[in-house]
Amino acid sequence: MLDAKLIPEQSVEAAGNGPEVELGSAAGKKLLLTLRITRQMEQESLDVSVFGSEDGTTWGPKALVAFPQKFYAGEFQILLDLTEHAAVKHIRGAWTLGRWGRGRPTPRFTFSLAARELAGEAAA
Repeated sequence: MLDAKLIPEQSVEAAGNGPEVELGSAAGKKLLLTLRITRQMEQESLDVSVFGSEDGTTWGPKALVAFPQKFYAGEFQILLDLTEHAAVKHIRGAWTLGRWGRGRPTPRFTFSLAARELAGEAAA
């Protein structure tokens, strides 16, 4: 049963990637992704997505799933259905930031991304 941090809680000021997570027995199953944004400044945006890999080295050019663009603190969930991506054995989170308006030109968000395998009826 997968229960992993794709992006450990951290404060970021630039785009980046989380660590690679091996799916193990969760490969080809449905995962519930939970994005928690705990701090942000006004006039900035956060884009979070999840990429997949067969070997943990080569990552697909297109995200498996992406959250809608976020501007505020809160907790958000989305389903990652890997049933049609059976070859994917590794996943990792990625993020980009945007900033506009006056004030500090560098965006800053504090957030985390967790993945949990759905079991039983929830997966159906």
